[in-house]
Amino acid sequence: MVAAAAYRAAARLKDGRTGTVHDYSKKRGVAHAEVMTPAAAPAWMQDREQLWSHVEASEKRRDAQLAREINMALPHELTDEQRLELVRGFVAEQFVSRGMVADFAIHTPVRERGDDPRNHHAHVLLTLRKATAQGFHRTKTREWNADDLLKGWRAEFATRQNQFLGRHGFAARVDHRSLAVQREEAERAGDRPRAVMLDRVAELHVGPRAMKAVYSGRHPKSRDREQGPVR
Repeated sequence: MVAAAAYRAAARLKDGRTGTVHDYSKKRGVAHAEVMTPAAAPAWMQDREQLWSHVEASEKRRDAQLAREINMALPHELTDEQRLELVRGFVAEQFVSRGMVADFAIHTPVRERGDDPRNHHAHVLLTLRKATAQGFHRTKTREWNADDLLKGWRAEFATRQNQFLGRHGFAARVDHRSLAVQREEAERAGDRPRAVMLDRVAELHVGPRAMKAVYSGRHPKSRDREQGPVR
């Protein structure tokens, strides 16, 4: 997890358990990185290096789940400051308020690398145990893995994005539902042009092989080819 956190935040972090240094400080395209904690959490949890080193050291099983990651596409119409306000508010209300520690990084397209200029997105790493004044809870909060909760987050984030777009004068709107569901709705409404437009393959974020490389620490050194979601 220390390697994954360093990669997303474009940071140089030392794994407190192994002593390995993961240096991604030269990675481009990271507009902002921040650790948000519940009010009662101890100050050390806001230190990215200490936080994820502690998480790794706390797990004994080799196949243990260390964190949950939420990836969020962001409206390219907004400014950097507006996207940060959007992400920070959503993370505070939906994750931190429940007791999670959230380590998020906002990524922006790097034109020199050939990125799509609309490809603004955020990576949010979430702890699996509630943070308290005494440290992390002994057991993981299993209900945070519920499918209904994830669906609720998707719907709420779409609503938040549309509120921001409307507030700042943009007509564009976000729909969190799958293309298939949207297409069926258009067909029922007799909107043939929209149904045809929605008859396409959804775009992908990071593939499973790339994600495996990220979590194992085997990241590209000379060429950063990470792809992100296009809304």
